[in-house]
Amino acid sequence: MIIGLTGPTGAGKSTVAPVAEKFGFTVIDCDKTARLAVQKGAPGLAALVKAFGEGILHADGSLNRKALAKIAFSHREKTELLNRTLLPYIVDLIESEIGGKDALLDAPTLFESGIDGICTTTVAVLAEKSVRLNRIMARDGLTEEEALLRIGAGQPDGFYRENADVILFNHGDTDELNRQFKQILKDITGGYRND
Repeated sequence: MIIGLTGPTGAGKSTVAPVAEKFGFTVIDCDKTARLAVQKGAPGLAALVKAFGEGILHADGSLNRKALAKIAFSHREKTELLNRTLLPYIVDLIESEIGGKDALLDAPTLFESGIDGICTTTVAVLAEKSVRLNRIMARDGLTEEEALLRIGAGQPDGFYRENADVILFNHGDTDELNRQFKQILKDITGGYRND
């Protein structure tokens, strides 16, 4: 059983992921997997340099994330190029991590990558823009302008409503969010697992 957990940046996906671990799911943080795909010497990084140029590298040949973000999040076409270029490398790494286990994929680009095709069910966490903005600024140490760029580069809520099997709305109350997600997991697993 593979659950795809997604939603726009800052909505609170990572907050509910530990609940799935209590249900016996292996949680795969697809952002961490993405970092492996772009580490120095990785084929994913070479593909990014080919797409975006040497300007996205530090002097030592490692990825300069801020330089890449400045280019990749400046226009939707550039964001789509980033996804098209890097996602195949990330998907390969994710599939090897799953290795036949029950898994929850914490995946910001679940649908864009096509990895939702291997999921039993998909869940999207949504939140108000103001909640997301504050969370992104605090989490990533970004200015309001930088955080708004990240939000603007992502998919609108309607995209998730249209594609996800289940929608979970985060009003900012973590306990309530976790309770709702626990119920979703019970429904998905047929109640045969308890935390």
